[in-house]
Amino acid sequence: MTITLSGANDYRISEELRKLLSNFISVHGDMAVEKLFADEADYQKIYDALTSLPFLSDKKMVILWDPSANKQFVEKAEYLIENIADSTDVVFVERKIDKRSSLYKLLKKQTDYREFPELDENQLASWLVEQAKTQKAQISVSDARFLVERLGTNQQMLSSELNKVALYDKNITKKSIEINTEAIPQSSIFELLDSVFSGDSKRALTLYREQRALQVEPIQIISMLVWQFQIVALIKASKGLTSDQIARESKNSPYTVAKTMRIASKISLTQLRRMIHDLLELDVKRKTQKIDDDEALQHYILSIYNK
Repeated sequence: MTITLSGANDYRISEELRKLLSNFISVHGDMAVEKLFADEADYQKIYDALTSLPFLSDKKMVILWDPSANKQFVEKAEYLIENIADSTDVVFVERKIDKRSSLYKLLKKQTDYREFPELDENQLASWLVEQAKTQKAQISVSDARFLVERLGTNQQMLSSELNKVALYDKNITKKSIEINTEAIPQSSIFELLDSVFSGDSKRALTLYREQRALQVEPIQIISMLVWQFQIVALIKASKGLTSDQIARESKNSPYTVAKTMRIASKISLTQLRRMIHDLLELDVKRKTQKIDDDEALQHYILSIYNK
């Protein structure tokens, strides 16, 4: 059995690897498992692990992380895969493989290739509903989507925070989520900009002050605004492409791109250029003059709607 686990979703890859390991160890024991990191192990060690017979066991499992990081492995991958011992199960964990490479084509053809892309907002919401059931709790799809909007798309974090909220109240609601979790800064910056472009400047300022109360410094907020504007610019420059295509080309989260499309639809390129220009001027001013960062940033946020 030779399996490749690939994709941007580290949580799902870790879960799949955990299941494979658990099933193998339950039969053959943990002494029959060998773990290697291709960027640290030399070629001979990898070769020996894949082709040698197991010791004190009828089978062994070899887990090799990021094989594409080892140049010799890539050059001899076809030969190695063909010569894997029958008594050896192999799991290649290749998280960021170049799909144009010969290694990708080989792994796709010669191994049980399992790809785990990041889930979008709707998929994550459905997944959270099912996760809640494993905690003997319940959450509606709309409240699950609110949790994603509040915390982002990292499944490990979502799982951990969902479990925490479930301990507080098995009937998980928006209120119990707000009480037991803290919105991540990136999520709040999106909400802040969305509020501005929806004409709700009061909520935008409230979100800004909430971030400051959470000890998020002005320079961090500026950095997050720049990050959000960069995604908007990518969307504006990618007319005709879907959110998935933009995410793939720019190596951003599909969820982030899809979410930011709402903001991008509300502003023109001229407005975006002006906002970036003014934010740059604000940053230069705060570094060269004595100004109140909070006052300057709040004034900037209020001015965005008039751009």
